[in-house]
Amino acid sequence: MTSFLIFLAIVAAFFMYAVGIYNSLVNLRNRVKNAFAQIDVQLTRRHDLIPNLIEAVKGYMKHERETLEAVINARNSAVSNLDAAKQDPSNAAAIKKLGASEGALGSALGRLFALSESYPDLKANQNMMQFQEELSSTENKIAFSRQAFNDGVLTYNNKAENFPNNVIAGMFRFELASFLEIESEEKREVPQVSFT
Repeated sequence: MTSFLIFLAIVAAFFMYAVGIYNSLVNLRNRVKNAFAQIDVQLTRRHDLIPNLIEAVKGYMKHERETLEAVINARNSAVSNLDAAKQDPSNAAAIKKLGASEGALGSALGRLFALSESYPDLKANQNMMQFQEELSSTENKIAFSRQAFNDGVLTYNNKAENFPNNVIAGMFRFELASFLEIESEEKREVPQVSFT
């Protein structure tokens, strides 16, 4: 009888330990989803600002149709990929697509702002200056939200990959999450240094 009670106590302790691991994985996965919701707010704000920006520059940049269309197409792609990532923020493929489309949008906006330098009236336009300021502020908020999301992903992935948690994670199909990396072409370029 005593050995049976000891066996029962061991099984109960193991069960409680497994439940604890499962619950902590659920909590961390939910933190990843919450962190993504913060990114969603900022990216949505960025996406909503872009049509107004395009309207503000259209009159000035009549000959830059290709650049304007590139921004519009990049925005539409980013909105579509954001909607897909909202469905499951721990889906690595959706997050990677979102990062790539946001990087392309950032590059297209960079080209638009670089071209706007060629139009002095546009550069001095109050609406244009306001949109640039709002986008800049939103970019900073996106960076902070992305950092919080990536921290949540790191904590979740570490918990899911450590032994014995990986056994429970595998049994209940806790997939690893992916970091949101928004790369821009400008960051990859090597800066030119000249001492002349």
